Amino acid sequence: MHIEKTDIPAAISVPGAVARQATGFGDATGYGKMAAEYFSLGAGTDIAGLLQGLEGNMCQSPHWGYVLEGGITLTYADGSSETVAAGALFYAPPGHSVASQQGAEFVLFSPQNEHCAVVEHIRRKLGAH
Repeated sequence: MHIEKTDIPAAISVPGAVARQATGFGDATGYGKMAAEYFSLGAGTDIAGLLQGLEGNMCQSPHWGYVLEGGITLTYADGSSETVAAGALFYAPPGHSVASQQGAEFVLFSPQNEHCAVVEHIRRKLGAH
């Protein structure tokens, strides 16, 4: 699920400040500590192969994020996909993969325990223990 900045309702709008708020944007119930992450993907990056061996061969951590530059394509366990361009917020539920045709810079907020397990799996696949 993603939403463009201009589609996020302004909860506060006063001269010099606007606070936009998207409510109901994913559910963090049952997760502990969160991690903040900054990702840079080069053009043509697809991490699907690095997720092989995880449940469903996909990332099982939810993420809340913002694309700063470029764009990403999220592919979900049901086979659907969506492309998220710079300037958009997104929520990726468990059971997804990510690729970038043009390259991307994005920020993620993820449950620390779940996503650290995925990152360690990828590090092992890359031979970086």
